[in-house]
Amino acid sequence: MESFNVTYKDLNAQHETETDKRIKLEAEIATDEAALEQDKVVFIEKEKELQAMQHAFNEMLQLLRTKENEKNLAAQRLDHLKEREAGLQDFLQKAEGQQQGIEESIAFTGSQLEEEGNNLEGMNEQLMQLRNEMDAKRVVMDEKRIALDALRSGYQQVQRNQFEAEKKVVIADTSIQNLSRAVQQIDDDKVQRDNQRKHLADDLHLRERELNIKRTDLDQLQKHQDYTKDQILQTQGLLETLRTKLAEESRKLDSKKNEHDLLKSLIDSMEGYPDSVKFLHNNQGWNHTAPILSDIIYVKEEYRTAVENVLEPYLSYYVVNNLQEGLQAVHLLDEHKKGKANFFLLDKIQNRDFQDQKDLEGNENYKLEGLIPALSVIDVDDKYKKLAEHLLENVFVAENEEALQNSNGFVVIEKSGRYVKGKYFLTGGSVGLFEGKKIGRAKNLEKLQEEILSQNAVVELLKEEIQERHNEVIAFNEELRESTLKNTEIEIQELTNQVFSLHNKLENLHALQSQSQHRQEELQSQIQQTQNSVEATRNDLKWLSEELVVQAARLSEGEDVFKNEEGFYNESNRQYNEFNLLVTRQQSKIAALKQELDFKNNQLSELRQQIENNTTQLSDSRQQIEQCIEQLEQVEEELFNMLKGKEDEERKLNEADQAYYNFRNELSEKESLLRHKAKDKEQVEHLLAEIKDKLNDVKLQLAGMKERLHVEFRIQLEDILDEARINEMTVDELQEKTDRMKKRLENLGEVNPTAIEAFTEMKKRYEFILEQKNDLVSAKESLLQTIQEVEATANQKFLETFHLVREHFLRVFKSLFTEDDQCDLILENPENLAETGIDVIAKPKGKRPSSLTQLSGGERTLTATALLFAIYLIKPAPFCILDEVDAPLDDANVGKFTNMIREFSGNSQFIIVTHNKMTMSAVDVIYGVTMQEPGVSRLVPVDFRSLS
Repeated sequence: MESFNVTYKDLNAQHETETDKRIKLEAEIATDEAALEQDKVVFIEKEKELQAMQHAFNEMLQLLRTKENEKNLAAQRLDHLKEREAGLQDFLQKAEGQQQGIEESIAFTGSQLEEEGNNLEGMNEQLMQLRNEMDAKRVVMDEKRIALDALRSGYQQVQRNQFEAEKKVVIADTSIQNLSRAVQQIDDDKVQRDNQRKHLADDLHLRERELNIKRTDLDQLQKHQDYTKDQILQTQGLLETLRTKLAEESRKLDSKKNEHDLLKSLIDSMEGYPDSVKFLHNNQGWNHTAPILSDIIYVKEEYRTAVENVLEPYLSYYVVNNLQEGLQAVHLLDEHKKGKANFFLLDKIQNRDFQDQKDLEGNENYKLEGLIPALSVIDVDDKYKKLAEHLLENVFVAENEEALQNSNGFVVIEKSGRYVKGKYFLTGGSVGLFEGKKIGRAKNLEKLQEEILSQNAVVELLKEEIQERHNEVIAFNEELRESTLKNTEIEIQELTNQVFSLHNKLENLHALQSQSQHRQEELQSQIQQTQNSVEATRNDLKWLSEELVVQAARLSEGEDVFKNEEGFYNESNRQYNEFNLLVTRQQSKIAALKQELDFKNNQLSELRQQIENNTTQLSDSRQQIEQCIEQLEQVEEELFNMLKGKEDEERKLNEADQAYYNFRNELSEKESLLRHKAKDKEQVEHLLAEIKDKLNDVKLQLAGMKERLHVEFRIQLEDILDEARINEMTVDELQEKTDRMKKRLENLGEVNPTAIEAFTEMKKRYEFILEQKNDLVSAKESLLQTIQEVEATANQKFLETFHLVREHFLRVFKSLFTEDDQCDLILENPENLAETGIDVIAKPKGKRPSSLTQLSGGERTLTATALLFAIYLIKPAPFCILDEVDAPLDDANVGKFTNMIREFSGNSQFIIVTHNKMTMSAVDVIYGVTMQEPGVSRLVPVDFRSLS
């Protein structure tokens, strides 16, 4: 009852303390939140000021770039003028040499002209002699020509008749030529329209290229946007990973702290030690700070169980300085009847004789192969080193069982603690779960403190890295360019509209080209009619041509005689003409020399004029160079002043930017501190809930005790609260009985302090696996049920679709054939709809084919078309493309096919590739593909919808 009262009182006091702490934290959180809201308002104002300064700085940068462009233009103009000046100087230097060369050439040409004139006078005299000879021969030839003219008159009569016929033919040909010119005019118009289309196409190409550039810009912006978002997502993912790692490291830290607290509580409460040791530990009537042997020795983890098996009888021994301290403790235990305790006398151990040890060291077998001295695996202060040597000087650790064969009287322990061998004994067996947990508790506590400090540093580093990643996410969010992206999309829309307009203009020109093509075909038809009408006249012309051949034979005889005389005359004429040609060439040579002389005089005059003009331009260029230099110096001075102003503004902007980010970091730190306080508040609330639960447990235990007293002993708790304890046994007898019971408990072994945690963990593991199993079983059942539902739905939909396709197939097939023709669709395996095949049956009237291959090509085509449109009617598509479907069909079936297309075109637009004229005549728009030049094809559309 006293324990219950103390516990209840402590819990109430702790509950009040934590309640006050929670109220204090709530007040601090409210105050910090109010201050944080005010800081956020100030932060927003600073952000607006920073944006305004950034905008002004950007305007200054734009003006600076403008001045730099002006400077670059002035420098380029100056370079151009200097190049022009150098070119003019070079020209003037070359022009002096050219002028001298032309003057020398003029003098040489004048002397050559005088020489050729003298040669021409001699050639004129020879020409007059040749002309007299030619005139004599011409008289003889004229006599022969009169006789030839008589023959020629008859020939000419026939020739006139032929001419009349030819005239009629020529008139017809002229008409044909006029029509051809009209066709040529159409071709010229086509060329002109092609030029227009080319210009439009170029413009379209320019617009499309601009559109592609804008789209590329948009893609780059979107990629930058996506890249920034990816960076945000990656950083957020890394942030989540760091937070997970922080949680994991925090759990490790909490685990270390819990282990530290548990170990500290075990050390403080002296758990696992006799009551005598606990009594002396808490009694200040002697040197109660004297250590226990288990607290002064630290053993490496892998050897801890083995060493504890050897030192187990001595672990609860106190280490005192001398015999007086030990006797003082013994007297205290005897006075209070607290049992017995054991002591190591440190002064005696430090002064003991080590002669036996030295003898052992002199023995060659003192160091055993395959064994590790126990003293090498422990860590002990120098003060207690002699004690450790006393206890473990003859103890060795073995890695395997082979070392047991030659131990030479030493104590050998197995590394994992499975056996201990002395000179005349061997102890061993299985290793207990809690062996090795007792030795070195104090040292382990120090190690845990160091590990906690190290783990705490890891947690703090992770928190700092998480804050850095959070700042990166904020920076990436500021890089998103939503407004630029929208403006680019608007520009792309405008360019798309322009491209669409150019496409419409090109289509209109394409239509005009089609109309010209029709007109050209009509003119070709008229040309053909004219050629047919002149065919009779061409036959008369043929007869006259034959008659003309007869007359020509007669004329040929007279012409032979005339040709002999004419040959003599022609020979004389040839000689005259050849010499006349020489005279003419001489005259031409003289004229060329005169022309060359005039040209060189003109060239000399022009060169002098150019020299004068270039001299003037050179003077102007030098004046412009001086003006450009002055303008460039002025622009450079303005640019220098603007650069100085830019540096000042940039420095101010950087200072404002730095202040903004410093304030933002301070704000983030305040938010982090506020979150920590909120977390502390949650922990306090959680602790309050635990305290309430403990209070309720105490109340329940008290109620249970009351109920047990009432049920088992028929005693009311209220009746015995004020009564004194009544017992026949003395206190010593009760103490002795208690000691016996505790000794029995100690013989049973230590209590596992982590058994409840292990049981809770295994229970959670079991419940988790059981829950997973139940989820898998329920998921399997749900999945099987879903599969059945899907199969049932699919079979139902398949049957419904199949029956609809079958009905449409019957209707379309009879519309393509006749009402007496038979067709059907039959399922091969109705029991298994998932794997069943479908038989297509088609039996035209008068045929009984056993398979579709026995039908003709046209019948198979119509059957396939009927099945295709039966499926199409289930869900008509907006567009259907048919590629030469009508190729195997005759004219009658083509008519049925086009009628069906016309019927279904109310819901869909059909695009048909065909060579059939009947199909072409039934369409609304026809697109012909032609090739104006090899390798280049184009479309020629004809729209019949505008015709009645």
